[in-house]
Amino acid sequence: HPESEESSSLLQTAVSVLQSSYLDSTSQDGFQYSQAILVENNVFLSELKAFAQAKEAAGYSQEELEETFAFLLFDNEEEAKEVCQTGLRVNSSSISTLGDPAKGVYISKYADCLHPRPWYHGKSGYIVICKLIKGKVKVVSENYTTSYTCPSPGYDCHVAVSRNNVPSKTSHCQAFEQSQYYVYEVSNGNTAERPRQICPYIVI
Repeated sequence: HPESEESSSLLQTAVSVLQSSYLDSTSQDGFQYSQAILVENNVFLSELKAFAQAKEAAGYSQEELEETFAFLLFDNEEEAKEVCQTGLRVNSSSISTLGDPAKGVYISKYADCLHPRPWYHGKSGYIVICKLIKGKVKVVSENYTTSYTCPSPGYDCHVAVSRNNVPSKTSHCQAFEQSQYYVYEVSNGNTAERPRQICPYIVI
């Protein structure tokens, strides 16, 4: 039955994306993935392409235009499906350390670090794998005040100052916050409700 073959190869694709995006090598044995659904939203795909073309015309390098993956975790399928239909929108994050949540969106770099609290045994959820074009990335220091960091003109994404020597006692919450992308799209001083450079790809 071709459909089940197709869905099992989609599951393999999804699992290999997830496994190549783990922060912690012990995660390889820690997760079981059961079902993958391809998100087919032509609007998001064409907007991702349009974003890439506009940035290429603006002189971005191939590296800046490269598609990479990023991850969102939801407790239930409805929430996961909703983000696949409406896209990742501003004002959807409880984090604010890398930028104003009203002007951009947060998405996880690592597939095993998707929530401020550690995953406990027996917990399940839905991960939305998104395609992401990071564009020009600015490294910012984390801001724990309520005067949020604004999107940086000329950039598309903020990341936290990299701590390559993350001590193993770093709390899970810190690891989570430090491995977020803060992604935004600002034109003529207006912030896009949904940055085009994030495109939901597979729900697993």
